[in-house]
Amino acid sequence: MSVSDGPTAPARPDVDPPLDPRGVRFAAVVTTVVLTLVLISGSGWLAAAQALVFALAAFAGMRFAPYGVLFRRLVAPRLDPPAEREPAAPVRFSQTVGFVFAAAGAVGYLSGLTVLGIVATAFALVAAFLNAAFGFCLGCEMYGLIARARTARA
Repeated sequence: MSVSDGPTAPARPDVDPPLDPRGVRFAAVVTTVVLTLVLISGSGWLAAAQALVFALAAFAGMRFAPYGVLFRRLVAPRLDPPAEREPAAPVRFSQTVGFVFAAAGAVGYLSGLTVLGIVATAFALVAAFLNAAFGFCLGCEMYGLIARARTARA
């Protein structure tokens, strides 16, 4: 699958260079911790903060993703260069999906629709945990499925 055949606009090389998969997994670990805290505390403001983190990556580009910046500045200098890199477009798509769920969770908690907050946050948490624990990016898999469906229709 090429970067340009996915469900979102093609990644721009100046905004979305290939990613170190260890950074993506690091971001998933931090996201897992944040979303767990949201579920424990019921904090709509923390859910909104996580939605903002997703939004920066999804809409501004992966180089602006706050957890990615932390990885590049604090962790990556202590590691060997990555053996391989992965395209940014599927990860950026997964950040968009995460944004939708985190924003829905924030709206739920902040508006008193606590069940919406819990369910939306729990869905985002499951996806983040799968990536953090097993390296399985659910949003990236969705990206691939949508890309294949578009190719089959064309």
